[in-house]
Amino acid sequence: MDISVKQVLDELEAFGVENDAVQAERSKKLLNLEPETAQLLSIIARSSKRKHLLEIGTSNGYSTIWLAWCARATGGHVISIDNNPEKTTMAQSNLERTGLRDLVTLKTGNAADILQELTEPIDFVFLDADRESYPAYFDLLLPKLSPDALILADNVNSHPDEIAGYIKLISDREDFDHVVADVGKGLSIAYRR
Repeated sequence: MDISVKQVLDELEAFGVENDAVQAERSKKLLNLEPETAQLLSIIARSSKRKHLLEIGTSNGYSTIWLAWCARATGGHVISIDNNPEKTTMAQSNLERTGLRDLVTLKTGNAADILQELTEPIDFVFLDADRESYPAYFDLLLPKLSPDALILADNVNSHPDEIAGYIKLISDREDFDHVVADVGKGLSIAYRR
């Protein structure tokens, strides 16, 4: 990874930890991905040469930068969705600082509404937002997924009750292989066969 990109990521990681420690209001927390989980996302996306990446839950762009860096390596593009305009603005600024801004389309609004509008095929999905909405997102995503799509979802171990509906849904599907990796807060990895 470029030193300049790594420096921004290190800065965002430290700022996120500091911010979240003092913010009582959930909407003002950044809730950034753990570095080891981001690293695993990166390895999976790059090694499988994913080109059409979708992220739900941009926040300040920490994980988005990781995905954009992967997209640069694979010749791909990232669409990232967040419902908070302030966080989208932060993400835009942080992506510009890394030189990766042109690899990301940032969308602000209700993820379900935006998913209905997407027309391009998606081969990599990262879910890191409203966990109880993942089953509904899955239904909207399914017709847009490539035949060998990957879907990753964070917070399996940290928020098991909130993500339980999605975990049951993806585990019960015969057309997906599914495993939970004990990295960070628990990462669900599903591969469409």
